[in-house]
Amino acid sequence: MARARPRRPCPHARRRLLTDTIVALATPPGRSALALIRLSGRDAFPLAARCLEPFHATPPRTVFRARLLHPASRALVDDCLAACFPAPHSYTGDDLIEISTHGGLVVPAAAVAALVEAGARPAMPGEFTRRAVLNGKMDLLQAEATADLIDAGSPAQRRRALQQLERGLSDRLAALRGEILELDALLAYDIDFPEEDEGPVSPERVRDAWCVVRDRIADLLKTAPEGERLREGALLVIAGRPNAGKSSLFNALLGTERAIVTEIPGTTRDAIEAHAVIEGFPFRLVDTAGLRDVGERIERLGIEVSKKYLAAADLVLYCEETDDPSREQFLAEISVPVVIARTKADLGGSGISVVTGQGLAELRRQLAEVAFGRLLALGDVEPVVTRARHRVALERAQRELEEFWTARTSGIDAAAAATHLRAAVVALDDLIGAVTPEDVLDRVFAAFCVGK
Repeated sequence: MARARPRRPCPHARRRLLTDTIVALATPPGRSALALIRLSGRDAFPLAARCLEPFHATPPRTVFRARLLHPASRALVDDCLAACFPAPHSYTGDDLIEISTHGGLVVPAAAVAALVEAGARPAMPGEFTRRAVLNGKMDLLQAEATADLIDAGSPAQRRRALQQLERGLSDRLAALRGEILELDALLAYDIDFPEEDEGPVSPERVRDAWCVVRDRIADLLKTAPEGERLREGALLVIAGRPNAGKSSLFNALLGTERAIVTEIPGTTRDAIEAHAVIEGFPFRLVDTAGLRDVGERIERLGIEVSKKYLAAADLVLYCEETDDPSREQFLAEISVPVVIARTKADLGGSGISVVTGQGLAELRRQLAEVAFGRLLALGDVEPVVTRARHRVALERAQRELEEFWTARTSGIDAAAAATHLRAAVVALDDLIGAVTPEDVLDRVFAAFCVGK
């Protein structure tokens, strides 16, 4: 039997979803001094007036103290603070109220329940920010940056999210869009004056304009591998022969004793993964079983797991105590960058010592350079592509530009060639969120927390 497709809300239902008054807890539930509740929508103020006593919609953006009461029983829920943000000067673009209650589990839940009883609807994930996008308060790239800022676990992630939230990438894409439209305008002369051999605009001028926008899109796409890696964390796999100091180095980079360290070769039987911040950048460290030919089944299974991690790695840290004759064979089988670490320098010789700390600072700098060298060179000023959605849209625009030039140089008339330029503009519009299908919005906001 064929599986029934899920029914999408009808246009009337979607309009209702946008005009409902929604409520949600904007801070994590649990033990805390305070909790913040957001209430937004067309009827937010009269609805809040049913629960807050007294209620003051004016002056706007001014905190007032009130008792939060259940709308039916008038039972006291909490003593709170509230502030009103009239439309359109609010986060969502609709009337919005932020209510600060005492923290914990019971009080905030009871406060939200009272507001729902008064007529509000529990918000869906990301619905506040979704309304901000639909009301023109921010574009889709800024909405994604909001989520990235909340999820940031390293200084580099925070800085990059702030740069995107301040329209760094949005402004660059808007400029690219304008340049493509200017190129389209140049072609309009060929369409309007077909009787002239070369038209009022020289072919060289058209080609130069095309090269500029093509190269700028290509430059943005070059940032995608490290930009996407920045969001997820670079997968750094620590590999080497048994007893080469892998687990000790893993613990040192992590800053805690996570992996068991002994002098017995083969102690690590499985891969251990943990998140770490190295030189301000996010990494996913993986300590793997030592690579060697063994007959013992459990250790052999651990080595197979190591090989799977190596196949997915962004970079590899290869540990060796002395010159390892198997290193060259290992390097020949690895397609990602490899950093060689000479370990146990405290026993004599140069290299890295987790006992004395020798060489660790330099190793951290080297790992950050290998994993995020392009981002380090760009600094925090130049925009970066950080999501697969961004990359796919830019690749679409790039393909349309290439198709345009192929058509242009193949003798196809200017009007037909120009359709590729307009398709490139549409790809950028999808990326910015100027015209975005509902299913794309659903995917973007599904990962947001409820109160954002």
